[in-house]
Amino acid sequence: MGVSPGRAAVATEPETRVAAQVGGALEAVFEAVSATRADTAALLRRVAAEGRRPASRDLAALRPGLHLRLDRGELVSGVGFVAAPGLLADVPGWLEWWQSGADGAVRPLLADLDPERSAYSDYTHWDWFTLPRDTGRRAVAGPYVDYLCSAEYSLTLSEPVLFQGRFAGVAAADVYLRHFEAAVLPLLCGLSRPARLVNARGRVAASADPAQPAGSLTRGPDFGALLAAARPGVHDGLRLVPCGGVPLVLVLA
Repeated sequence: MGVSPGRAAVATEPETRVAAQVGGALEAVFEAVSATRADTAALLRRVAAEGRRPASRDLAALRPGLHLRLDRGELVSGVGFVAAPGLLADVPGWLEWWQSGADGAVRPLLADLDPERSAYSDYTHWDWFTLPRDTGRRAVAGPYVDYLCSAEYSLTLSEPVLFQGRFAGVAAADVYLRHFEAAVLPLLCGLSRPARLVNARGRVAASADPAQPAGSLTRGPDFGALLAAARPGVHDGLRLVPCGGVPLVLVLA
């Protein structure tokens, strides 16, 4: 079922303000993602200018920028580039991924991508990979338990990386759900109606609505279409307010 615009869909000033504040909080994370995307695209162009395919060792050139983004990003717990299958000459897949430990130290992710040993070797089915690949747009995936990286309940923000007009993989950053909730729940609780934040798949990213906790699904509206239209809507008594350029929708019961 679709989303209806109109007079009833006009967001109130507090709702618009909260949606903008949520968007601003995650926009800072997307800045880290966009910088990683730009660095990766530039690296792939340099390698192509040498007349060869990229290899996993080439991605080490991304590390200074990734470390800097982990140091500076208040919400960023992990950041990196995830290669599309077939991009690299020496391995079928690769995660150039770095994350902050509990002690604040920056460490690489040592992922086991052998399909005979790891149930998480095929990362191409995860929303953080498929949404940017299939739509060409940025995405917010989760929350989910990130068994691949941290075993934490997390959100992953991602954008597609293009090389020679083709999908080369995703630049992405992780945000622990507990950190995201600490930033946005006071905003949601200040609204006059039960409120939650929902991604393009309808997954609840954070909630001050006891009927729809984080991780649950909000069914019915086409949230992807609402985000593409970038204007408020209504559906079955729900008020829907996009969060600026960030792919989350503020949903009010």
